[in-house]
Amino acid sequence: MKKEEVPQDKSSLSSIKMKELCYATDEKGNYTTALSTGWEPKTIALENSIQEVNERIEEANQNVKNGKASPIVYFMEVHKMDWLTLSSYVNMWKWRVKRHAKPSVFNTLTNKILSKYAEAFEISVEELKNFKGN
Repeated sequence: MKKEEVPQDKSSLSSIKMKELCYATDEKGNYTTALSTGWEPKTIALENSIQEVNERIEEANQNVKNGKASPIVYFMEVHKMDWLTLSSYVNMWKWRVKRHAKPSVFNTLTNKILSKYAEAFEISVEELKNFKGN
């Protein structure tokens, strides 16, 4: 797109006085950079993805409250992790981390194992152990 055609739609960036760097072509057809305050389709996509993340966090919270999932699931969603990412952080096999998502298994975990999760979630072991849902 041409430099003068770079979108300047209202977005979440405009509320914090930030602009996004984009590539465009100048009048000679050479690539250059231009600043954009936002682009409506991108803003809509971002808002939809944030809404989906918030819904997953709320679902995980309810599952912890109802005893269907351990706090690991909630904090994993809050930190926008998946099973593979979390397993990398705690240095355990993915199947083992998934197993720890069961409340019955979670309640038997040692403080040593819980401390790996607490460190990954940047909380204390006590916060992890005592989380029952918001």
